[in-house]
Parts: sequence; structure tokens; C-alpha cells
Amino acid sequence: YPSFSRDGKSVVYTTWDDDKLATVRVVSASGGEGRVVVGEPGHYVEPAFSPDGATIVYRRTGGGFLRSELYSSKTGLYKVAETGGPQTLLVKRGVRPHFGSGSDRAFFQKNEGETRSLSSIGLDGRDERAHFSSKEATEFKVSPDGKWVAFREGFKALIAAFVMSGQKVDLGPKTSAFPVTQVSKEAGEYLHWSGDSAKLHWALGPELFERSLANSFKFLADAEKLPDPPATGKDIGFTADADVPRSKIALVGGRVITMKGDQVISNGVVVVENNRIVAVGPRGSTRIPSDAKVVDVSGQTVMPGIVDVHWHGGFGTEEIVPQRNWVMYASLAFGVTTIHDPSHDTSTVFAASEMAKAGLITAPRIFSTGTILYGAGGDFRAEINSLDDARFHLKKLKAVGAFSVKSYNQPRREQRQQIVAAARELEMMVVPEGGSLFMHNMTMVADGNTGVEHSVPVKTLYEDALQFWSQSKSGYTPTLIVGYGGLSGENYWYERTRVWQNKRLLTFVPQENVDSRAMRPTMSAGDNDFNHVDISKSANELAKRGVKVNVGAHGQREGLGAHWEMWMLAQGGMKPLEVLKAATIVGASYLGLDKDIGSLEVGKLADVMVIDGNPLTDIRVTEKVSHTMVNGRLYDAATMNELLPTPQKRGKFFWEK
Repeated sequence: YPSFSRDGKSVVYTTWDDDKLATVRVVSASGGEGRVVVGEPGHYVEPAFSPDGATIVYRRTGGGFLRSELYSSKTGLYKVAETGGPQTLLVKRGVRPHFGSGSDRAFFQKNEGETRSLSSIGLDGRDERAHFSSKEATEFKVSPDGKWVAFREGFKALIAAFVMSGQKVDLGPKTSAFPVTQVSKEAGEYLHWSGDSAKLHWALGPELFERSLANSFKFLADAEKLPDPPATGKDIGFTADADVPRSKIALVGGRVITMKGDQVISNGVVVVENNRIVAVGPRGSTRIPSDAKVVDVSGQTVMPGIVDVHWHGGFGTEEIVPQRNWVMYASLAFGVTTIHDPSHDTSTVFAASEMAKAGLITAPRIFSTGTILYGAGGDFRAEINSLDDARFHLKKLKAVGAFSVKSYNQPRREQRQQIVAAARELEMMVVPEGGSLFMHNMTMVADGNTGVEHSVPVKTLYEDALQFWSQSKSGYTPTLIVGYGGLSGENYWYERTRVWQNKRLLTFVPQENVDSRAMRPTMSAGDNDFNHVDISKSANELAKRGVKVNVGAHGQREGLGAHWEMWMLAQGGMKPLEVLKAATIVGASYLGLDKDIGSLEVGKLADVMVIDGNPLTDIRVTEKVSHTMVNGRLYDAATMNELLPTPQKRGKFFWEK
């Protein structure tokens, strides 16, 4: 969260370290070591200088479930002298503190139910005032001269005159009592004024845009026609080296299930060079390089890592991405090497994805739709009444790294069709929320969505529906773990297994997170009460007719849930090899990633799991993962210590210290 002083000579920022928590620091804009102004450990975000440079305001927040809860009790907006000293609480509730023209008052955004307000408070902690309110604005920023306010609504950047009326004023794109205008042609976020208040800057993906006040309002330009808002910005993107280990590793002697057709090699070899597979074959006829590190996996099963196409979980909070995210480690420990999250905070998930690619965090391959295209109410509602509207929303997500979007609760069918049409133009996938409505699901298939996410909420799909679906190219991710229409699959495993004693799970997931859900499960009358088996039977019938049926565990139980999903597909009649394919090559194909992942073939990325036992004869052994390899790095799955190519122990999670 770096922020410049008004004179441009200093930068204030917060640091985060999983071992030391956070501090607030100031450094010269020309570089240097800098100095600490708030040294007490805590969770600090959003620092900003006062115009005179004498004071820094910032927000103190909590740890969230991904970071330590220590130092989380004193939340609120604080101030501290630029030279350091004691922290002083200004207001307990508020976000995004900043200044206008004066150094005596700080502006901030306050959430009050479904309404947000732009408020201010004196630096003595008195005289709080609310200036603007909005039900759908998500960001406010007062100009340095205090005459204007920029705000973000409907994902677009707008500017309004700052009218000091003495009372709270409703603000929105249709406000007519004072000048308001949209300045971004497409979406815009991270609003920031130039120091002289003459221009507003905003970002969309890797592009930085700007619009001058003179080009925004006719009365300032003294012109009848203003130039169009900028269609392109300045490219501020940069490249970084992807993490590619330099090594040769050979997994030797195991049963190799390649997912290339029905190929199973009873005594096989998988050779990895750097992060790609360079050889797969029988032990006696496959060359192993003399300089390769050989790992004996005799008696075990080697197969591709799991591709979870409907995964939800935490990547970060407050835009802080932990260095050691226990959710990511738990997924890898159970062999999940690729995840696709069809609903997550856009900035956080794609930041984590890029950090994983660069090797800055240990995680599966991360893909996501980003924020859903929500058709109901709320400040993140994606209003779609035309094909152009759909293009707008898809473009903003593609700009930040999405190749898929999630159509969610768009109430009218033509709205959902417009999303599909825009996706075809932009070469993106549409993975809609099933919504537990049968006819809704069938229109998703008819309209050419990439697939149906979540289960069709009927006990049995009959021949008409099976034939209809099989004539489409739409896939199916039933998420049996939350199967609609009856008791869900998740409850089955809490009843039938001692989840609270699963050693692998408890190595990577805090005990309290497991115990609260697992230790006192509700007991049902019997197996016939669980609807997931019937859903699975219908999914199996679709798979027989060529529909891509995928594993998607919904993030219900970190890593382990993917195995529950596999076992439930088997309960519906899928043969073990078909289940394993659903968890690997079928899911990879559904996501359009099967050229690189999903099977053990020469040229593909080295994402591999090693299992103690034979899942072809007992599908329940899939959770007994001994090794996970992701991108050519081999880990002991029980500890997630890296074995090759750079042996090193995993750092401790916050609850282990």
C-alpha cells in the first residue's frame, strides 16, 4: 500500500511478513533503507500522508483466517506522527483514509449496512461528518484541492463536484443537483488524483488511464463537445521470470496411470527435466539420464495431479497474500495441483496466481473467473441489458487474467445469452451457477455455456435430458459435496469417517477449523437419505454419453474434499479409471488446459501425484498421497517439505509457533 507525500519526496508503506507481522515505514522517494514509524506488530493497511507531511493516517485491521489473529483487537483508523511515536485512534469503523486540501481532517469510507458513505473526521478524533452516501459506489477519493470527488460505481470511474452542503448527499451517475460525469470508457479501479488535482488516474489490468478535468466537463473546457474517454491507457505491465527448476528427476518402478486413453504401465518410469515431462514408459525400455535424481516409487501408483475445476478458498485478505497459505499447502498435500475458482475477489486471486507462477508462494496452479457476473442487487452487480454490456464486463475480467467468467443469477435468459455471445467473441469460457433449478440448467445447455456448475436438482435424469445434453458441448461439474435436492455429500463423509482425526488434514488446517464442522456431525437415518448418490448416477450416465463430467469439490474441506468428490462419483457407478480421468484429463480438457496438464505425456507440465496403493482396485486409497510434484518440484506430501531439486523444510504456519 505505498503512498507518496504531497511534495513527492517520501513514500509511506506497510510491510508484511508471516513471521514478523506488519509495520508502517517511510522511505525516501529516491530509495534507501527507510525507517519504521509504527513498530508495534499488527495488521496495517492503506497508509496516507497529510498534505503538510506531518501526519500519517492508516487502517489497523485483523488477521483473518489465513493470518494470525494476534494483534487483531484494536481495529480502526489511526494516526501517527511522520517521525513516529504513539498510535492514536481516530475512528473505529472506516476504510481508505486519505486527505483533501487540509491537514486537519481525514476522509474515509464508511459502510452502514447496504449503504456506503464518504465521511471525514478531525485529526483530534472529533467532529465526524458524512458528506456523500451511495448504495452502489465502491470507492471514493477526494481531490488534493478538495473541490472534487472521484468515485467508482458499476465498475466505472466517475468524477463529481465536491459540494460542502452541511448534510449527507446522495451520489451516483444520475445525480443532477451538481456536476457528475463518467471518465472511464471501460472499467476503472484504483482511483488516484494528480498532485495538482487536474487529472484523475485509474487502472484496468496492466493499463494506466488518465482524464483531465478540462476534458471531463463542458463548462471547464468551454466547448460544446468533449473528446471521448480514453480507449487505451499507458502499459505499465512488466514481465517476471516464471519459476522453472533446473533439474532432472526420475520416478521409477511405480504403476503409472498416464490418462492417455486407458494406458497403465505396471512397472514404469516418468522422467522430468526442469518442469516438463521428457519420458514416460516401461522401466526396462525407458532411458533414465545418468545425472537424474532417481526416486524409487515401487509398489506405488503414479498419476497426474488432480484438477479441481470448482474450487473455492482463501488466497489472501485485505489484499495481503500470505507467504505460507495453509489452504494452498493442504490442497497440494492431497495431490491437487490445479485449481479453478469460479468466484473470488478479482485483485486477490490473480495476484496470487501470478505470485505462484513466479515461485513467490507455494501453491497449485491458480485459475479463476474473478468476481462473478452477479445479476441481483449489491455494489458488485453486473448490469447486463445488451451485448455491449456483456462485452464490458467480460473485457474487464480478461484484462486482469481471466479466461473464464461466472454467470450468476442473471434473471433473464437473454441476459445470459448475451454473456455467452460476448464470451465467444472474446474467446472466454462461461461457467454459470446452476442455481438448483432444472429448467434453468437446461437453458444453460441449450445456450452453449461451457458447462453447468453445481448439480441438477432432480433425483434422476431421464433419457430425454440425457440425449439432449449429450448433443451439446456443455460439461457438468456436479459438486456432489453440495449436491442439491437432498442431503449433500459432505455430510456423508462427516458421518462415515473420523475427519477430526485425519492426520494429513490436521497437519495443514488449524484444528479449530476442522473440529467446529467435524466433531459433532448430524446423523441421518441411513444411506438412502443421501441425494448425492442419485446425482452421481445421473452424472455417470452423462459421462457414458460423452459429456465431460468433472471433479469440483467447492472448497468444502481443503484438499480432502477432492477425494470425497472422486469417491462419490464411484458411488454413482463410475469405474475407478473413469473417476481418475474425471479428476485429471477430463477437467483439464474442460478448462482448455489439456495441452499442458491432465495426463502424463511427453511435453506436458510436470504435475504428478504418487499414491500408496492401487486406486484402480480401491478408489478410497487416492487420499494416501506420498509425494506431490507441481511444476517439477517434488514434495513430501505428508509435510510439504521440498525434496527435489532444492531440499528444504516448509516454514511453520502461524499456529505452529
